[in-house]
Amino acid sequence: MKLTKEQKQEILDQQSQQNTTKRVTSSELEKILYEAMPVLDHGFIRVVDYMGDDTSIVQSARVSYGKGTKKVSTDSGLIKYLMRHRHSTPFEMCEIKYHVKLPIFIARQWIRHRTANVNEYSARYSILDKEFYLPSSEHLAAQSKSNRQGRGDLIEGDQAKKILDLLKNDAERTYNNYEMMLNERFDGSTIDENKKGLARELARMNLTLNTYTQWYWKTDLLNLLNFLSLRADNHAQYEIRAYANIMLDTVKKWVPIAYEAFMDYRVGGMEVSAKGKLVIQKLVKGEKCDYENSKLSKREWNELMESFGFTEKMI
Repeated sequence: MKLTKEQKQEILDQQSQQNTTKRVTSSELEKILYEAMPVLDHGFIRVVDYMGDDTSIVQSARVSYGKGTKKVSTDSGLIKYLMRHRHSTPFEMCEIKYHVKLPIFIARQWIRHRTANVNEYSARYSILDKEFYLPSSEHLAAQSKSNRQGRGDLIEGDQAKKILDLLKNDAERTYNNYEMMLNERFDGSTIDENKKGLARELARMNLTLNTYTQWYWKTDLLNLLNFLSLRADNHAQYEIRAYANIMLDTVKKWVPIAYEAFMDYRVGGMEVSAKGKLVIQKLVKGEKCDYENSKLSKREWNELMESFGFTEKMI
């Protein structure tokens, strides 16, 4: 992770502030507020602002006067109930804002979650950093044969080296061309005083998708948890999962009761169809039930058997 001198100073200035407030705050989240947490090779994520905590969720659910009207154990029970029965609006009362530095191809995947306020670094106004994401060898894998949007076996040896060299060389070559078209280098110096530079909004179009961009991403807790349920999942792409895992840790610091309920009912839980419920009921009773008479699809049957530990019955 690379921070400019100005960014480092800005973070120090932000962290040295001494403000008083009557609003609820999260002591654990306050400890990492503004801190740039490294992700991938040059990326980072940091919490720059937030609103509310666990008590804000229960307060809005009860429409009560404020923090401390019920015991923590009672608050915990209510949050678990809300999470278990998917009552959504109380979780919308908490909001958080992140500053994220990430590769463009991950940003384009991320932006598909259309439930946040986003302001991205403008390559029409400024020159993009000369930084590119290059996967480490343990994440360089072939296309999966069973999943069209997943990875399969690792690519190793000379083939892996050739691929990494191609990624690096292509990124560096296109960035050099980017500077040449701009007639300006990243440090602001002019390449040729006798030439005009191409408009930044045009010069950027030739850059590779592993070039880093940055944005501010603000969302409420409900939509953040929806995002994390997909992107922190083991089946998610590694690169976006790396960001999601750090965000998940910030949620734990911010709203620990809601985090626990989320991990229990959303991450560790499983939705079962009516047909799937009948299958489990039969198996628990010791009755015979197999894939042929379950009326489930092959995929649903396998997922159900694996989730409940009936691995010997998978087809």
